Amino acid sequence: MPQMVKRKNQVVEENVKGIEFLMKKNKIDVYHGHGSFVNANKISIAKADGKTEEIETDKTIIATGSKPVMPAAFNYDKKRVITSTEALNINKVPKRLIVVGAGVIGLELGSVFARLGTQVEVVEYADKAIAMMDKDCSKELTRALKKMGMKFHLKHMVTNVKATSRSVTVEVQKRDSEEKFELKADYCLVAIGRRAYTDNLGLENVGIEKDDKGRIEVNEHLETKVAGIYAIGDVIKGAMLAHKAEEEGVFVAEIMAGQQPHVNYNLIPGVVYTWPEVASVGKTEGELKTAGVPIKIGKFPYKALGRARASMDVEGMVKIIAHQETDEVLGVHIVGARAADMIAEAVVAMEFRASAEDIARMSHAHPTYTEATREAALAATDNRPIHL
Repeated sequence: MPQMVKRKNQVVEENVKGIEFLMKKNKIDVYHGHGSFVNANKISIAKADGKTEEIETDKTIIATGSKPVMPAAFNYDKKRVITSTEALNINKVPKRLIVVGAGVIGLELGSVFARLGTQVEVVEYADKAIAMMDKDCSKELTRALKKMGMKFHLKHMVTNVKATSRSVTVEVQKRDSEEKFELKADYCLVAIGRRAYTDNLGLENVGIEKDDKGRIEVNEHLETKVAGIYAIGDVIKGAMLAHKAEEEGVFVAEIMAGQQPHVNYNLIPGVVYTWPEVASVGKTEGELKTAGVPIKIGKFPYKALGRARASMDVEGMVKIIAHQETDEVLGVHIVGARAADMIAEAVVAMEFRASAEDIARMSHAHPTYTEATREAALAATDNRPIHL
């Protein structure tokens, strides 16, 4: 475990140095400290040594990110009751871990520890894991994680958390009843979401208001109500994804340069870095049915894939949802090895409004995982996959 943490720190350090290099290469001045608005054209920077510096600005982009949500009742102590921040620095494999929240971060970290031999139990208020993703993704991933040894308490909520110097006790209650029970573990990882980090930015000094979740309101140009002040990423509405923030950063830079950029939020992919991975783009089956859109669905399992059998990664599937009448691809959902890389093909296809048949008629190298995408497209086109 210490070796894993050491390597993680090395990778982070290398990435940070890479960013520092890019800043110098592009002649960007970097100030370290906590920034806040004095007025619309002046930023105060509180430095670690206690000193304060002020800089003048013509335009500002607020991109301060997010931090984990932590209710006071969970008694967060950073030692036994932890967030993803502390979980990444545990130096000994715990025997037992309780994860509160079956969302992206909870399952990513929970599955890491499960693979290391930790007994992991997940408590989730919703009736399925990764509830925001397609139902088949939830089903496939849950099945794979259960095979790994993870245990799920769905439709349950945490009512109390008590920690000692060596362990933690979590009180759990069934969602629709008074039934309660306790779980004991070495750590309790709280992963019930993240909130916009907009604390102490001096927004009140420039007249920028926050919504009930601490997010900043912006217009179609990602500009706040104050001209020249923009906001991107986790501090505004939308998915909290690094690549979504990256798209918005480029968008604002191009706006400032007088260009006419566009971000298609429907085609920003979402990824869960468990193993097997989960990746998704476009609409889910549930969303399309609720909207009354006529659809047809094609699926192809990894276990019928030569590459998956050769690599011994047979958990998962590709699901393609197309319009019943036009055959346009409306959503692609993947669970399996390399799903995070495979989803890019779906994004490209959907950006050009490809049909399922378009994907089915493109040559896919053999043996590759992406053959499953072609087979699922064949299944969606006219229920004619070749290898099923």
